[in-house]
Amino acid sequence: MHSAHWGAFRARVEGGRVVEAVPFEGDPDPVDLLGSVADVVHAPNRVARPAVRRGWLEGRSRAESPRGRDEFVEVSWDEAIDLVARELTRVRAEHGSEAIFGGSYGWASAGRFHHAKTQLARFLSATGGYTSHVGTYSFGASSVILPRVLGFDANTSDSHSWEDIAEHTETWLMLGGVPTRNMKVDSGGVGAHRGARGLARALAAGVRGINVNPIRDEAPDGVEWQPIRPGTDVALLIGLAHTLLVEDRHDRAFLDAYTTGFDRFASYLTGEDDGVAKDAEWAAGITGIAAERIRGIARDMSVTRTLITTTWSLQRAEHGEQPYWMTVVLAAMLGGIGRPGEGFAFGFGSTDGIGSASQRFRPPSLTKGANPLAGREIPVARIVDALEEPGGSYDFDGERRTYPEIHLIYWAGGNPFHHHQDLGRLSAAWQRPDTVIVHEPWWTPTAKHADIVLPATTSLERDDIAATSSDGWIVAMKRAVDPLGEALDDAEIFRRLSAALGVEAPYRTVDDALREMYDAGRASAAGIGLELPPFEEFWDSGSVELPRITPRNPLARLRAGEPLGTPSGRIEIFSETIDGFGYDDCGGHPTWMPPREWENAGEHPLHLISHQPSTRLHSQLDGGSVSRAAKIRGREACRLSAADAAARGIREGDIVRIRNARGSCLAGATVTDAVAPGVVVLPTGAWFDPDPVTGIERHGNPNVLTADRGTSKLAQGSTAQTTLVEVERFDGELPPVEAFDPPRIAGR
Repeated sequence: MHSAHWGAFRARVEGGRVVEAVPFEGDPDPVDLLGSVADVVHAPNRVARPAVRRGWLEGRSRAESPRGRDEFVEVSWDEAIDLVARELTRVRAEHGSEAIFGGSYGWASAGRFHHAKTQLARFLSATGGYTSHVGTYSFGASSVILPRVLGFDANTSDSHSWEDIAEHTETWLMLGGVPTRNMKVDSGGVGAHRGARGLARALAAGVRGINVNPIRDEAPDGVEWQPIRPGTDVALLIGLAHTLLVEDRHDRAFLDAYTTGFDRFASYLTGEDDGVAKDAEWAAGITGIAAERIRGIARDMSVTRTLITTTWSLQRAEHGEQPYWMTVVLAAMLGGIGRPGEGFAFGFGSTDGIGSASQRFRPPSLTKGANPLAGREIPVARIVDALEEPGGSYDFDGERRTYPEIHLIYWAGGNPFHHHQDLGRLSAAWQRPDTVIVHEPWWTPTAKHADIVLPATTSLERDDIAATSSDGWIVAMKRAVDPLGEALDDAEIFRRLSAALGVEAPYRTVDDALREMYDAGRASAAGIGLELPPFEEFWDSGSVELPRITPRNPLARLRAGEPLGTPSGRIEIFSETIDGFGYDDCGGHPTWMPPREWENAGEHPLHLISHQPSTRLHSQLDGGSVSRAAKIRGREACRLSAADAAARGIREGDIVRIRNARGSCLAGATVTDAVAPGVVVLPTGAWFDPDPVTGIERHGNPNVLTADRGTSKLAQGSTAQTTLVEVERFDGELPPVEAFDPPRIAGR
């Protein structure tokens, strides 16, 4: 028995090798990603032994032997541990602990003990502290704006279940759609996939869905498709709000009782503030949606039980705070907030667990430990700014902060050369630190850009526990095969490093840790009347399912008279706090602001959408058979409309070059009527593979094109979805794809 972010399964092993991931019998809707599991466990690009970049080992400059292009020298574990320990000691002695950046961001494993980010945090905290990061790439903007507006982060709360929607919702406005491809995964593992079936049942119950999206198939067949110019959802919401206001279709009683600041926002809607009425015609000119269509949707919403959902992707854009804030405001104007199936919700279609009835218990997990430098974190998407501007000042959520001077990066459990933006800029900034240390099972782009690479086990080479509060299953992740080569668990690597540094390791044996974690989860479950079996019984059986509990809408308490955690105790349509920050890119109420990227629309007329892939999880499993089968001549497939393809002489299956001022990449073309004209879609996650001569990215990684700028001074989130490009047929000699090739290793 085993589990992963894409589902629980049983590993079939022959001759010491995993040959198949057999779907868990408790999963009613297993996904195709399991077909790549065996491929990656025994992939030829596994890191077999500790390796050190030759230029770093010999003391050469990065100009002479840059990271990402140098060869590696394999060393023994004893030598590798000694090198890492001595370098950590040197950097702390010369520059202080804040000069060490503990970078770990990713979904490395569904296991709660071998969670690389937590293991790294525990080690660096116990050995003197480190500079960490705050926020996420998934919802970095909304996790800052929502607590200001609602008093809590609604991204991580269950406000509606699929059953609520099926029974109570009549009109469902789907901003960003409800893409079922994202329902293949959930952090912490999936015992039973329920999202796609829950969505189908809701629509079968007669809910009218409106998919506001430049991509038609981001919602199931039968849902109304309303194409929109990418990045303009907030303008649509404002136009809808104007119609509700001027036609007196808004719920004034709800606004008076449960919100604050509506009148100031109303002045913005009517143009009293700036002379521009934000009516349906105004919104039509920005969004490309007809004014009468906007009025019609507003009128329908005002007389039906309406739910507005906004996907996480919409806040990964310049001014990404605004569509989330405006979603709350429009729902407040309709007055349904706090009722089943009405109001708003975030993240539907972003993972499988959202919408599924959840447990109210703390799943088994490992604590991070106390970082002596807590409070000095940088926003997660601002790592390049920190590397380029040590000592530089920046704004974040009302504070004026200073970037540390980073001399050492320690990365485990993530792939920044996948999830960060403007990879050309990242590649240059990545040369600045003295040392980069990476734990990796594979020779990923991040490993190739490291100085010291320590081989880590995959989840199938160790014992662990998978659990998430939204799934209801706790699954034993049993070791299926021996570690490849000399790979070690992250925990064992940190145990050895702790010993070398003369520090007691902040963890016991894996077996003890799993028992302790499980028992803590068992106690949490008992606190709400749920009985879990003893650890031995759970481990022998391989899994345990908890009864499902329908979540309570956290905003129902507002209607019951309980104040929210905002300064006013109400929903803040106008925030005196944010207004007091004086930011020019995030004021006191939701506002439409055109992105700076649009200034380049003449040369780069197509809007790039780099959504999550359907054939892997982020960049995980990219080397597996499922992901490779979907590529075109070894490159990621992009989609564009027939009109845009014809205008550029592009046909199905052609190799194209996608470019802008930041970079360019090659991809395979797919021509479709499911993508609106003016848009090109290139999924994220193809392993970064720049040509060493031309610099063109050969594999189809969209983050060579995306801009690395913050959403605003408030949240400093990522802005990958605000990107303009041009696409042209590539007629030159095709360069080879080397994304999955290991680097040169001395002696081989």
